[in-house]
Order: sequence, then structure tokens, then C-alpha cells
Amino acid sequence: MSSSATHDLQLTTHEFPVYAVLFDFGGTLDSDGVPWKERFFRLWIDEGAHVTREHFDRAFYAADDALVGSVPAEFPLDPTVSRLARGIAEGLGTADAFLPGRVAERFCEESRRSLSSSGAILERLSRRFRLGVVSNFYGNLAAVCREAGLDRFLSAAVDSAAVGCCKPDAAIFRAALDRLGADAAGTVFVGDSLERDMAGARGVGMRHVLVAGGSAGRARGGCCPQDPVVGSLAELESLF
Repeated sequence: MSSSATHDLQLTTHEFPVYAVLFDFGGTLDSDGVPWKERFFRLWIDEGAHVTREHFDRAFYAADDALVGSVPAEFPLDPTVSRLARGIAEGLGTADAFLPGRVAERFCEESRRSLSSSGAILERLSRRFRLGVVSNFYGNLAAVCREAGLDRFLSAAVDSAAVGCCKPDAAIFRAALDRLGADAAGTVFVGDSLERDMAGARGVGMRHVLVAGGSAGRARGGCCPQDPVVGSLAELESLF
């Protein structure tokens, strides 16, 4: 990340004040810039599966789509991830019946560690900003945030399955801003996807920060010149 990008966002707290911060969930709060699909693929391979990337991606997207709107609203993270893992296994024709369970367990352990760290960051930011989460999720985002203890710091948790539109659609970002009682000019969006998070935030006039998953991801840069790019959520606080 260039020093000028950091400086630009710091200056906006004077000339263009920041009152609210919106976060993506999967790949942002539960993992430092690594999307669920990438994490599942890594764990699948770690557990000894032999599958091409193309075949895995097709199975993941099909399983992911099948969960949208079919997960009980009160479901926490573990059963949600377990259902997704089983769906991927079915799509791949995985012979090892225990592999999806092992993957789901490891995935949730990793997520809980990241969510614990994210919770501490949100707690500090909540003293200065109104906070919210906007996610392409399954209908149970609020329950997952509540289980992780994040709900204490959030004024809004907007789930695509609940509002009927997905990022990068401007409608889901506007729904979050309405619930926060904030406007786009005074809000910063933080996410890990250029196509969904950055482009969507840009489309409604929100400043945006890319969580890029370490130095390799950070080298890609943001979607706009001078966009702040951080390698982990822990780096975010220094921008404010």
C-alpha cells in the first residue's frame, strides 16, 4: 500500500468526515482477505483430495447457490459450513465420507480465530464510528454475527438472502446505509472482493478499502487509483 493512499484516507476525516464503516463478512471479518472458495479448496487439498481447480469451483458455486435462502435464520456458523461442505462433496463425488466433516471443522476453527481478532478491532472502531456488515449470505448472517459476539458492535447486518439483492447491486449497499442512518459520502466500505465489494461501494459513492490477503494480494492494488489496500484487517485502524 502506498503511503499516499493511507494519507488520503486520514485526511478525509477532516475535510470529508467518516461517520460509519461497513464490512463484508466472509473473507473479510472471518479471514484476512481470503474468500471462502479459496479456503475450502486449500483445505480440501490438505485433506488429501485430488481435484482440479475447475471441477472444485463448479462444485463450490453449485453448493453455495443451493444454500441461499434454505438455511434456517437461527443457524450459527458450524452447521452452515457443514452443509456447504457436504454440498461440495456431493458435487465432486467425494468418496471419503468423512472428508467434508474434517474440512468443515478446520474451516470453522480458522474462522473463529479470525472473528475473535476482528471482534477486538470492531470494538475499538465502534467507539468512533457506526458499524455494519453487508454480505452475500444465506439468510442467517445475523445469527452468525451474534454467535461470534460481533452484534454488540454492529448497528446493521444486511444479508443478501434477506433483502433479495446481492453485492455489487447498489440496492444492498443503500439498504445498509439506511439502517445505519448514514450517507455514502460519510461511510467507508471494507471488503476482500474487487468485483463485489469495491465495485459495489464505488457505485454508490462510498470510499472503499480492499483487504487483500497478505503481500501477494496487496500487490494487485485496489480498483481505483490511490485506493487503500491492506494485507490484514489489523492494518485497517491505522488508516483512520
